[in-house]
Amino acid sequence: MPEIVLHYIWERCLWAGMEQQTTDGRKVEILSVGTHNRDAGPDYSSARVKIGDREWVGNIEIHVCSSDWQRHRHHIDKAYDNVILHVVRTADKPIYNSKGELVPQCELNYPSDKDYLTALFTEAQQMDSAIRRIGCAEHLIHDPKLLSDGWRKTLLCKRLECKKASIDRLLEITKGSWEHALYISLARNFGFHTNSVPFEQLAINTPLSYLQKHRNNLFQLTALLMGQAGLIEDTNLAKEYEFLRTKFGLTPMDGSIWKQARLRPQNSPKLRIQQFAQLLYQSENLLSKILDTDDLKELEALFAVETMGKSSIDILLINTVIPYKYAYALHRQDSAKAEQIMGLMDHITPENNTVIRQWKVLGQAVHNAADTQALLHLYQNYCQHENCINCEVGFKIFENKQLTLF
Repeated sequence: MPEIVLHYIWERCLWAGMEQQTTDGRKVEILSVGTHNRDAGPDYSSARVKIGDREWVGNIEIHVCSSDWQRHRHHIDKAYDNVILHVVRTADKPIYNSKGELVPQCELNYPSDKDYLTALFTEAQQMDSAIRRIGCAEHLIHDPKLLSDGWRKTLLCKRLECKKASIDRLLEITKGSWEHALYISLARNFGFHTNSVPFEQLAINTPLSYLQKHRNNLFQLTALLMGQAGLIEDTNLAKEYEFLRTKFGLTPMDGSIWKQARLRPQNSPKLRIQQFAQLLYQSENLLSKILDTDDLKELEALFAVETMGKSSIDILLINTVIPYKYAYALHRQDSAKAEQIMGLMDHITPENNTVIRQWKVLGQAVHNAADTQALLHLYQNYCQHENCINCEVGFKIFENKQLTLF
């Protein structure tokens, strides 16, 4: 068993309800597991345990085997002299501190089902990853409400403002054409992160006006996009693309820039390009349709392309449609409309990715896309840059630490 699992069992009190005793037979009552120390020194500080009839306050050290104590040279390190209990899975030898004093040991008693422990290991790894990546993780574990609903809403606003800024840059590139900017935004998000950059480049290299000339012919739309992407293989499509390439004076991309290895079939760039061609084929006046409705079901229906699942459509709504509607409302100086559009996020299924799973491990509630977008913005713009002092959570922790000094 990895040591991280023992830490997880200890910290989450998964030993509760089971009798604990020292290796010399004294009863152990765990009154407080203490505070996890991720710096040098014992694993947990300020723990409280009752051994026999006597209560102790001090440090806890956790190892898989007792012999790890000496192997890690704790027996000559004065920092470990205040260890009141050595918690192990297997006590294979007695241990002593630097003063030559015998240190009490406890073989931790906990549920030993193999499947249960395997699940614990996975969860413990996720917890460890979250703590290493998110600076205030330890505080959030003990008090999830440090991250308030008000701060979440502010983070969602900031997220949408960032996306609006990206749309504004596209409007500059397209000389103020909202329709052309939407086309490029949609293309980028059809890449679904892995191929977002090549997909955006494809849209920039293939002017919307050329596609609109052949909007009623799915075969030609597919040939034009696949050929421009440098991914064309079908002989008939290749012949059609050669005709269109000559007609418009186009230059294809280098197909090697697309990421294709280790992708799920539904994320294949060729499939995504075919879906994008299908969307352009079936979606006349897409811009006006997006702007004219605030009904999520109607917006979802606009992107109902064969082989594209609901989760993919939700991602397009989250990353393109709602930010686009939000930016357009602010462009028209309609802040009430922008607020209403932001509320659509409350009714979209939450995203599921590595970052969001880390927040869940830390006890953060995730009910909808508003939650996930706020948490993604928090992680990407504060946690990753250690911008804690400008984060409400970090400021609260700093303020509490300052108060304890007086």
